[in-house]
Amino acid sequence: MTHQARKRFGQNFLQDSGVIYSIVAAINPSENMHVIEIGPGLGALTRPLLSNLEHLDLLEIDRDLVAYWNQENLQSLNVIEGDALKFDFLEWANARPANSGLCKVVGNLPYNISSPLLFHLVSAAHAIDEQVFMLQAEVVERMVSKAGGSEFSRLSVMLQARYDMEQVLEVPPEAFDPQPKVNSAVVRMIPRRDFRLSDAQWHALEKVVAAAFSQRRKMLRTNLSTFADRLSLSESELKARAQDIPVERYIEWAKTLAH
Repeated sequence: MTHQARKRFGQNFLQDSGVIYSIVAAINPSENMHVIEIGPGLGALTRPLLSNLEHLDLLEIDRDLVAYWNQENLQSLNVIEGDALKFDFLEWANARPANSGLCKVVGNLPYNISSPLLFHLVSAAHAIDEQVFMLQAEVVERMVSKAGGSEFSRLSVMLQARYDMEQVLEVPPEAFDPQPKVNSAVVRMIPRRDFRLSDAQWHALEKVVAAAFSQRRKMLRTNLSTFADRLSLSESELKARAQDIPVERYIEWAKTLAH
């Protein structure tokens, strides 16, 4: 099939066989795994995944690509037309067959919706075993950055509070058609088994992290002034900036605020 990549859907199709092999190896598909691929495109990952899986769900927003995959008429493929930002991943995860293995969400994510999509997936994290995504390299760098680093951000704190993450691969622009203007990277995200935050505590975490990072160059004395009476910040924390505070401390603050 010849398909013109659509800018509005952030389409860049993977074509480097070595990179494809490495990503599939990172996903490590096995027969009875419950897997959904977001944005299959022309099937760079889809076909090798299918050769290792009994069944694969595809989530695609582009009608032409939905029609293409439906015409392929593959028994082991279930094509879902829809927007990943509105898709109910929890319902999908809970619908897995009783005898299924690990539950995984994978894909070469459209870079224009990657952050909102990662936050959307958080609500289903307790029902998912693993996520393996290709993203813009600088986004992955922020996701895995540690406190004290210049890339440590709101995204770092919120995702590290919910997942253990590692960058598994760097991918150059030449691996795609059309070539994006940025480098890409593959990240593995495994929901934390020690995650114990209630909904109220999670919302408190969102608030305190957003406030802390609202003005990156300002001290927390300024950024967290509205919470100062409830958070017993040490003198060194009052003088610190948001990127200097470890994830676990933000979690402690969230628990205090939600109490």
